[in-house]
Amino acid sequence: MDDPLTLGEAARAIGVSQDTLRRWDRAGKLHTHRDKRNRRMVPVAEVHRLSAHPVRHETGAGLSARNRLRGVVRSVEVDGVMALVELQAGPFLVTAAVTRDSVEELGLAEGIEATATVKATSVMIEREGK
Repeated sequence: MDDPLTLGEAARAIGVSQDTLRRWDRAGKLHTHRDKRNRRMVPVAEVHRLSAHPVRHETGAGLSARNRLRGVVRSVEVDGVMALVELQAGPFLVTAAVTRDSVEELGLAEGIEATATVKATSVMIEREGK
């Protein structure tokens, strides 16, 4: 089953449009050849190459968020039921708006090591072992 695929078959297999494959072919990102009917044919190896997904790093935690910044709490400012927590993570200063209950439950205070977990527009703070 190493017969080349038509452009339409390759597009369906890779999950892109035929127009995308045509652009990739013109740009040299895809290697094709023409058959006797002048159709673009895509080698199976090219489909495998373009279908391959890069290996993603694992967080080592039970969260789906991959952006985890370990650091030290720089300040905690509590006001009513909410709090602002500033975490110094290397050269980055991350500020998270969390509940007062979260600050108390995690024992967040200046100088405590914690991790900021960023997913979309959400920033969560956690402590190891809590």
